[in-house]
Amino acid sequence: MSKKGRILVAMSGGIDSSVTSMMLHDEGYEVIGITMKTWDYASSGTSGKETGCCSLDSINDARSIAVEKGFPHYILDIRGEFGDFVIDNFVDEYLAGRTPNPCVLCNTHIKWEALIKRADMLDCEFIATGHYASVRSEGGRYVVSRGKDLSKDQSYVLWGLSQKNLARTRFPLGNYKKSEIRSMAFEMGFKELANKSESYEICFVPDNDYRAFLKTRVEGIEEKLDGGVFVNTKNEVIGKHKGYPFYTIGQRKGLEVAFGKPMYVTEIKPNTNTVVLGELDDLQKTEMKVRGLNLVKYESLSKPTEVLTKIRYKDPGTMSVITQTSANSADVEFHAPVTAVAPGQSAVFYEGNDVVGGGFIDKEYDKV
Repeated sequence: MSKKGRILVAMSGGIDSSVTSMMLHDEGYEVIGITMKTWDYASSGTSGKETGCCSLDSINDARSIAVEKGFPHYILDIRGEFGDFVIDNFVDEYLAGRTPNPCVLCNTHIKWEALIKRADMLDCEFIATGHYASVRSEGGRYVVSRGKDLSKDQSYVLWGLSQKNLARTRFPLGNYKKSEIRSMAFEMGFKELANKSESYEICFVPDNDYRAFLKTRVEGIEEKLDGGVFVNTKNEVIGKHKGYPFYTIGQRKGLEVAFGKPMYVTEIKPNTNTVVLGELDDLQKTEMKVRGLNLVKYESLSKPTEVLTKIRYKDPGTMSVITQTSANSADVEFHAPVTAVAPGQSAVFYEGNDVVGGGFIDKEYDKV
């Protein structure tokens, strides 16, 4: 074993995880690469060219890096675990009138657990991924921070990781910008990898059409839910829709009803198959509740704490005060109104660049 030890690297076949594996190998780690197959394209019920982290091309790309550098590479089939948990939750959340965060769930409950389990089997002290984020030990806690490249920062999807798993995790790309990683791949002689495009799709919804995916997973969903109504904020019927799971909070396009002014989805009521529409002001919220709270930087919050709260991945964030109300819940008060608070999405709290913690936006919010 090398002086730096043995490390298991999650390799998707993309530029970030590939450069991660090569960096660690060149630094003197004994690298073992592993590619996790979470989904197969044919199961999605869609047509077209297979792309993304679970495609055969991506697996072959990851393996070719390992062969070139001379370290072992394994393929780990976790489709059963992934499907039972992540995909079932994805469908259930839409049927409950919420907007799910499958990548957060996958990281928290599937990928990291699978990586740590295999790391133990392969006698690896650490695991590493190509996320643009950082982790450090401070005050007895393992703290996740934003990556140097704020335009690529992925700390938002890491808030659910446990302290036990963070203790064994390394993010080698945290101190680099994406442009530097592309240059690094080029300089290492991997020109094709340096120019490889990125996929922003959910791995099991490769055409980015979650509505079509729901139709393949829930038999007769269109017939069961067709004919629901749009109502305004006064509860007056103003049109018909195709079924509440096919709409998301903040949606304006695709309503297929003319109102003479911009209208947005402001609330979804699954029990009555009703979708509430309002104007932009009706999307503004100053408070919300969070469930499934996981604190990262602190063990608990003994008093109201000022943080920057992000309610979406690309949300720049809004200053707010978070008050922990139980071991797994919190109330959030925003300093300024925020738009399109969507139940089911992740709320992530920051102090500077550090992740204080995060949770899922609860449906029980009603103050404007």
